Formats: sequence, C-alpha cells, structure tokens
Amino acid sequence: MTIYHFVGIKGSGMSALALILHDMNYQVQGSDVEKHFFTQDALEKAGIKILPFQKENINPGLTIIAGNAFPDTHEEIQEAMKLGLPIIRYHRFLGDFMRKFTSVAVTGAHGKTSTTGLLSHVMQGAKPTSFLIGDGTGKGVPNSEYFVFEACEYRRHFLSYFPDYAIMTNIDFDHPDYYANVEDVFSAFQEIALQVNKGIIACGDDEHLQKIQAKVPVLFYGFGDENDFQARNVVKSTEGTTFDVFVRNTFYSTFSIPSFGDHNILNALSVIALCHYEEIDSEIVKAQLLTFEGVKRRFSEKHIGSQVVIDDYAHHPTEIKATIEAARQKYPDREIVSVFQPHTFTRTQMFLQQFADSLNQSDKVYLCDIFGSARENHGKLSIEDLQEKVPGADLIKEENTSSLKKHENSVIIFMGAGDIQKFQDAYEKTIL
Repeated sequence: MTIYHFVGIKGSGMSALALILHDMNYQVQGSDVEKHFFTQDALEKAGIKILPFQKENINPGLTIIAGNAFPDTHEEIQEAMKLGLPIIRYHRFLGDFMRKFTSVAVTGAHGKTSTTGLLSHVMQGAKPTSFLIGDGTGKGVPNSEYFVFEACEYRRHFLSYFPDYAIMTNIDFDHPDYYANVEDVFSAFQEIALQVNKGIIACGDDEHLQKIQAKVPVLFYGFGDENDFQARNVVKSTEGTTFDVFVRNTFYSTFSIPSFGDHNILNALSVIALCHYEEIDSEIVKAQLLTFEGVKRRFSEKHIGSQVVIDDYAHHPTEIKATIEAARQKYPDREIVSVFQPHTFTRTQMFLQQFADSLNQSDKVYLCDIFGSARENHGKLSIEDLQEKVPGADLIKEENTSSLKKHENSVIIFMGAGDIQKFQDAYEKTIL
C-alpha cells in the first residue's frame, strides 16, 4: 500500500490534495513548520498525521509529494533521495492525477479560488465531482466523473497541466517578482491554452483574453454584446444579484446569486457557460448557484455589535476595488472602512498608485506594515509611501487596533494575503 508523505502539507494546494487522496482511501501523512496555518484544521479533522520537519520522518516505502516552496536541499527531500524514494513535485503529481477524470482547470489573475469553489459546488449537484481549491479545501469523491481544480500561473506552475477544459477569468499583471510585464503573463496563458483538450471558457470582456489562440473551441462570456454567453438585465440588491443569460443573442434563462459585485456575476457566468457546454440541466445549475456559501477568506463576514467585519484575501488593486464595490452593494448605507496589509515589497512598489486609487474608494483607510517575502530585497520602500497617496489614511499596529471601535455601524474590511488575520483577531479581542 502506497503511503504518500507531503513535504509542506500546510500549503494551500498541498493540504487540499492530501484531503482528496485521504478521501479516496489512500494513506496520507505530511510534515511542515510548527506555526499554525488555517489549512491544518481540515487535515487534523480528517485525522491526517502532521509532523514537524525532520529527516527522521522519511522511511522506506514512502512516496514523497514535495511542495513547490521547498528546494531539493530540504532535509526531508535529501533523505528521500538517499533512500531512493519516488519524489514528485506537487504540480507534476496533480497533472498526472487529473487524467483519471474530466478535468476543469480554473485560472486567471483574479477570481480563481471563488470560481473553483462555485464550479465544484454547482457540478456536484449533477455528477460526482472531486475538487481542489486554493483556499486549502479539497474533496475526493469515489467514482468522480469531474475534477475541478485551481491552476495558478505563478512561476508558470500551471504548465504542468493538460486539462480537458480551462476557465480563464482574466489576465492582469501580478507577481512582479516573477513576471516582467502583462505581455509575459499573457504568454504563459497562451501556452496553457494550447494544452487544453476540449474547450476554453474565457472572459471576453478582458482585452488580453480576446487574443487567446487555441486548438479547441473558445467560448467567451461577459457583459459585452460580442460574447457567446452574455449577462443582461442585471438587478442588484442588498440580498444578491439576478441577471438574464443570453447564449449567442438568444435568451437562455434567468439566474440569481446570493453574492455581490460584477466580478461575482462574471464568475457565475463562466460556470453557467461550462455547464451548458457539458449539457448539465439549467435547473440544477440555478438551484446550486443559490446555495453556494462562498470559499474561505473571500468576503467572509461576521456581525460584531453594530459592525460588520469582513475578511478578504484581496491583495491586488483590482481585487481591492471589487471587494469594496461588493461591500457597497450589500451595505449601501454604511461607512466602508478598509484595513489593508500590502503583500510583498515588489508588488507594493509596482502598484503603489493603483493601490492608493483602489483604497480611496473606501470612506476610511487604515494601513498595516508591508508583509514581505523572504525572497525579496526591501529597498527603501515603507508603508508611509502608500500612506502619502491615501488622504486621511492612518497606520495601525496589531497591539493597538482600538481606533477601529469608533466606526459604529460600519463595515470593516480586513484585506491582504499575508497575516492580516492577526490584526482582525486582535481587534475582535478588544470588542468581544
């Protein structure tokens, strides 16, 4: 019996894959740093053994799945090499694994996680579906027909995949520590487009995606008239959003989603288009869209006293703008307060003005120190450089978040991809 040992099991993709294999009755264990990550909660609940990193974890008979973040010099990988054990990188393992199913890769600069979550939820209503979501959620369903997974463009990792379908939500310049510019990002998406086997569902409102070439049909979705799948007659309320879908200018059906903002209409439209192509009953799609509760760290809400506290992973100007827009739709009469922790110095430097422009859509802004990456040179950049561009912005520290208390009846959005949750936890302790 193969035992899979995950080096870096708390990584978001790794933990999800471990859960999938566990659900499919494989033996799974893994190792990682001692620090607590939210991804380990589901692993512990499933009874999957998590060990601290040490070479003694590696024994004959294991198959090693190595996280992308860990070099070949890592002590456990070194030990596995000594013992001659099979060592498979995460993305390579996933590429082989998905061949057993009709696979759908969900990719794009923004919206991958939410769309993967939504698609897997909708498809489960029709057929057995396994899925891997970048928020650390994974589920392996025996006899699955479909495998829905999030495919990340960072370091071109997604080029390990040859999926049946790809949903492409958008192309935007991000990860400036790796990509040179938006043309470089486009070239990566163009490369994966040629690896798709059955069809691509792409957002036609995105100027870059309009230029994608493929050997398979490309169906476009969006608000624009030239799209194959178009959302029209959009009605936004504080309860959610309703819209009509036209397929090549012919009315198809009316759909409702319990979520907010144009980005969520587009995400739903991509799912509707794929399900239409796979001939999944539109009534199932409608019902499943209504019961989707969202994914971790994407507009996750709590009501505390008179305030609504939202946790969101937004860490790029486009995402911040979308999150604030969604909050305005749901809470039109409340003050919107943004608490933002920039993620990496390279990204902050590259998008300094755009971050300011997006944050300025809020009524009040608080800024946390930049969450740097070990791989980068900090230079002279500091959070004050961003503060200068956001009129009235205040700096906030984990040990003193009490200034947020004065915003009664407000919506407070904690945004970032670093450890922004510790600021939210600290604030909640002062008011609970």
